[in-house]
Amino acid sequence: MQEPFDFIEVKIPAKPEYVGVVRLTISGIANRVGFSFEEIEDLKVAISEAITNTVQHAYHELDGGEVTIGFGIYADRLEVMVADHGGSFNLKEIKKKIGPYKSTESVEGLREGGFGLFLIDALMDRVEINNEYGVIVIMTKYLQKNEVGRNDDQISTTQ
Repeated sequence: MQEPFDFIEVKIPAKPEYVGVVRLTISGIANRVGFSFEEIEDLKVAISEAITNTVQHAYHELDGGEVTIGFGIYADRLEVMVADHGGSFNLKEIKKKIGPYKSTESVEGLREGGFGLFLIDALMDRVEINNEYGVIVIMTKYLQKNEVGRNDDQISTTQ
């Protein structure tokens, strides 16, 4: 298993008002990695759906719940993990037990209102689910290296 170049982990209270904080975080990370504006918007929508799903369904009005969000930054992709129950990620253990989400699967076992998972699946390149303890969603977006003009758009600092 290839290790990430960097791994960033954020914990937020399971409250809707903190979704915007994570949207700003992923926007900054994705921009630094080199994703296009459109790809960053897709990432923001996907992570919002995953966190909103957790906030609405994981804690059933209980106070004190946390959502843990992990960002695995690789050379060719960004992996975003959203987990309820606030535990830290043990990536190797999670990856051993996780499998790809298929749009034909019933999402009833994950959470009510599974439309968010269908939207996430449409926006991301790969979606994996682990629901042994709570729900962990891993969303992957690959960096497109063959975009025309990627480096030509940069402002040159040389004269």
